Amino acid sequence: MMTFLAYLGAAIAEIAGCFAFWAWLRMDKSAWWLVPGVASLVLFAYLLTLVDAEHAGRTYAAYGGVYILSALLWLWIAEGVKPDRWDSLGVAICLVGAGVILLAPRPV
Repeated sequence: MMTFLAYLGAAIAEIAGCFAFWAWLRMDKSAWWLVPGVASLVLFAYLLTLVDAEHAGRTYAAYGGVYILSALLWLWIAEGVKPDRWDSLGVAICLVGAGVILLAPRPV
């Protein structure tokens, strides 16, 4: 459960940080949007270090599924575009893959 919460917090922080850059460069917002954006990206990186995994690469790979889910939730909540059935199927596939990567039994 703690792993999922760390991943979820990291995903929210990453999307918010990236959105700040998007807003500045694509929506003509003030460069001041970059201040919370950079702070959010620092928080994102920190939160990924809280995941109890032996290798960073597996941590990042498994995080990808949660990130995709969070990005589609952002699409729906922040941008007002409801994900379609293909988005939902894609998220389900990614979450299964993330679970396999993170939870597979490995020799010690």
